[in-house]
Amino acid sequence: MEFEFRERKAVQAADYLLRLGKGKMSYMKLIKLLYLADRKSLVETGVPITGDRMFSMDNGPVLSRIYDAIKGQAREMTIWREYISPPDGYEVAVRSDRPPPQSLTAYDELSRYDIRVLTDTHLKYARCSKWDLVEILHRELPEWKRPHGSSTRIDPAEILKAAGKTQAEIQRIAKDAEASIAFASARGQA
Repeated sequence: MEFEFRERKAVQAADYLLRLGKGKMSYMKLIKLLYLADRKSLVETGVPITGDRMFSMDNGPVLSRIYDAIKGQAREMTIWREYISPPDGYEVAVRSDRPPPQSLTAYDELSRYDIRVLTDTHLKYARCSKWDLVEILHRELPEWKRPHGSSTRIDPAEILKAAGKTQAEIQRIAKDAEASIAFASARGQA
């Protein structure tokens, strides 16, 4: 199962979480918070916030395009580089030349629901260190499998199944995701 990845929305979600964290945080923690928000949205609505691909890595699940953007390996993610700094040590930050949004409506890609999920995720894990989060995710997420130095793809269907969704619900979500990607592809070619 694959979802439409929207870089602008992913950047706004990261920017929002970073600003909740006083403008900067460990990139590992940021990736974990974005993963948890995507996961919650997927379970509750059938659509993740960012639409990024999910992978298991030794330190827990990651969103692959966001991880690559942080590492400087996603040249196509130009919006990311405009808003989020390259890592300084192990931290990323909102770019200092970007003023804070005047209101939540400045996050035009994020719905009220998205903002609530991101806020709730931040509040729930704000006091956790990156290593606390790694431990929590290893223990609590059934979709995470240790890849022993590599990475393995997490199928969103596994998350939905673990959350108690029926096979019919999972098939409907997959079909909707395919239709969304097809629509985005056709829109991009117009």
